[in-house]
Amino acid sequence: MGLFDRFTRRGSSGSTAAESDARHLADWARSHRGVEGYIEPQTTVTELTVVLVAYDGEWTRRKVGGERGARRLGQDLKIPVYDVHKTGYPQRMRDYDNKRRIERKRELQRELLQRDRDL
Repeated sequence: MGLFDRFTRRGSSGSTAAESDARHLADWARSHRGVEGYIEPQTTVTELTVVLVAYDGEWTRRKVGGERGARRLGQDLKIPVYDVHKTGYPQRMRDYDNKRRIERKRELQRELLQRDRDL
């Protein structure tokens, strides 16, 4: 095995992961309303990904096999796909994240308060 072989060889686990990601995205899109796709560019740390965002701002992110795979996913699922560099993320996605952050903080405060009462 060469020094870089583990980075260049594609085994069955790679295709299985891609199939799993595609299945997750398709299932997620079918179980949510008003879904749109946003292509995120490749970075030095991550591959190109697509973020699916529902009408309420809930979202999921997965690798899709490049821009062509993201566009194909949009066609297959009959959802619009945008380039996040051109459009940015939708406000509802940021609102959803902020709402979830507040909910987690409140839940933590409730748990701490309950723990203090139990002591």
